[in-house]
Parts: sequence; structure tokens; C-alpha cells
Amino acid sequence: MKRINDIFYSLQGEGHNSGMPAVFIRFAGCNLRCPFCDTDFSSYTEMTDRQIVSQAASYPARLAVLTGGEPTLQADEALIDMLHEAGFTVAMESNGTNPPPHGTDWLTCSPKSGVRISHCDELKCIFDGDPQHVSDHGITASYYYLQPCDVGDPQRNADITAACVAYIKEHPKWRLSLQTHKLAGFK
Repeated sequence: MKRINDIFYSLQGEGHNSGMPAVFIRFAGCNLRCPFCDTDFSSYTEMTDRQIVSQAASYPARLAVLTGGEPTLQADEALIDMLHEAGFTVAMESNGTNPPPHGTDWLTCSPKSGVRISHCDELKCIFDGDPQHVSDHGITASYYYLQPCDVGDPQRNADITAACVAYIKEHPKWRLSLQTHKLAGFK
């Protein structure tokens, strides 16, 4: 049984696959407590892999995004295999503290601390306004993104975004990732 916070259909709002329709499978629970996290983990439903895949397959898109919380705490090769059998490409959004299950097609790592992976498809680092905090954490990636941290204050958010853009212009290894789902008002 897996603890599932939510399964919903939307568009990917961040990073390389931004704008793509996807089924989001949000796992409950995380091994970190980031102050800017926007997910409530207190509620969940226990589901079997078959129930998860059945609900995901009820939507037309065939991109499944395993997110959380921290999906590496619960997602496993058996679930990945079942999603593949149902025709899904499986993407995972992780903090990098655990390796992803074998068979994951796309790994997005948003590292905070205790990173135990060395490679991912896209590295998405939260930019808090201080260029001294920017680090790739020694992770190699096909794509490197900086995402301005949403602190809930419109003026501070604008300042952080401006500083992020300035940093990227000076360090072209990085690309800008905006939370388009928040900007466009969808889940």
C-alpha cells in the first residue's frame, strides 16, 4: 500500500516539460521539512499500485509525474513497471536524498540537503535571492534550472525574480523556471 495525497490531471507547471498535460501522483510524506513547501502531507489515502494506475489511466495523457512529498520513499520498480504497461512515460520529482526506482524515464531533482544522487535529467534549484546559495550540489544534469522562491509577498517575489534573472544572465549554464501553474491559476 502506498500513501497517496492526491492524483490529479493538469499541465506540468515547471521545468523542461512545462505546459505538457500530465497525471500527477502526489505521495504523502517527506524526509525534509522545507519552509517554502506548498504541499499539505497530513491527509492521504492508502492505495495499491493497481488502484493508483487505474485512477491515473482514467485521464487521456500518458505522462505520469510522481511527486510529493518525496516519491522515492514509496515509489518502487513494481509501480513504475505497471505505469509503463499502461502506456505511461514516468517522470519523478525528487529532492535527491534517495536514488529513483529503476525504470524512471525522467528525473527532476530539486536538492536541498543530504543529496545522494550524482545525475538527473533536470536539476531545479530554488533561488532565494542570494546568489551565494546557488549550487548544483555536484549533480550533473542535461538541464539546469533556477526557480525563484515564492515567499508569498508580491514585492519580495519580484525582487527575487529580478535577482534570479540577473544571475542567469551572468551564469548561462542555468535557465529560468517559473511556476506557470501559479501564474496561470491552475493546479
